[in-house]
Amino acid sequence: MKKILNRPEDYVDEMLQGLCAAHPGYYRQTGSAGRVIVRPEAPVQGKVGIVTGGGSGHLPVFTGYLGPGLLDGCAIGEVFSSPGMDLMAEAIRAVDSGRGVLRLYGNYGGDVMNFDMAGEMVEMEGIRTTTVLAADDVASAGPEERQKRRGIAGIVYCYKIAGAKAARMASLEEVTAAARKAADRCRTMGVALTPCTVPCAGRPTFTIGEEEMEIGMGIHGEPGVRRGPLRTADEIAEEMLGMLLADMPLGAGDRVSVLCNSLGATPLEELYIVYRYVAAKLKERGVTIVAPLAGRYATSMEMAGMSVTLFHLDAELEELLLDPCDCPCLKV
Repeated sequence: MKKILNRPEDYVDEMLQGLCAAHPGYYRQTGSAGRVIVRPEAPVQGKVGIVTGGGSGHLPVFTGYLGPGLLDGCAIGEVFSSPGMDLMAEAIRAVDSGRGVLRLYGNYGGDVMNFDMAGEMVEMEGIRTTTVLAADDVASAGPEERQKRRGIAGIVYCYKIAGAKAARMASLEEVTAAARKAADRCRTMGVALTPCTVPCAGRPTFTIGEEEMEIGMGIHGEPGVRRGPLRTADEIAEEMLGMLLADMPLGAGDRVSVLCNSLGATPLEELYIVYRYVAAKLKERGVTIVAPLAGRYATSMEMAGMSVTLFHLDAELEELLLDPCDCPCLKV
């Protein structure tokens, strides 16, 4: 294992200390274990709070997206491990201004179980909460079982939309509805080229041949839909886009945002090669692209690979997408 770290067991805590030290205007550590990160001004009076959470190893997801027009708090676990119920409850309490709190996170079993228990705990204390799950990974389940899909890079759009709605001082019900609409209109497909290494494990999360790739692999190494020889950028983009459009058909007059996301090691140059192909194919269909993104937005440690997310806009979602937001990894 070649990593820049001290002791593997200190990896997450030292990362959070550094994150907050580097960006004190955006992030503040709190909670009994220092594993809850909030905006410095949290709770924001008069505003619905929004919390997220999950395992470390995916920066900027989850913690990175705290800031004006985005999230208010986050509970963080060990690398690829869910934070506990108590941490999630602490995060909810820390961002509640009295108008309720939206729990917005990815569809993973441990996170769902712990956030549900945390919600029940704080609701007994008089804090109203709602839940929206990001479940945008087309490779992880078919259309008839969409509720089983994993949440991956599409959660970034959910954060943006929910945060914009909350910044307009909308009600908990209105913020929840906007986040749910965003989640329902995101589709993501990824490709992995190499594994990553979890510090406390000290070995790769999976094995893959030097000349192989896997379409649809999850961000923790979950199996994809096809493994085979490495193909050209255009061939990879064509396969991923074909699966996305089969699940969410788009045509003339439709408007989308496109996210080309690095899983960690893939450089911007390669993301833009894929984006150029996706943009050209969508233009052929008469689809308009709004506010595209390319970069590291939802990673898997140092995994080489990328994902493409299509976010199908309507008038409300487009307006909220273009509202101001500010954090170190996303600014509008």
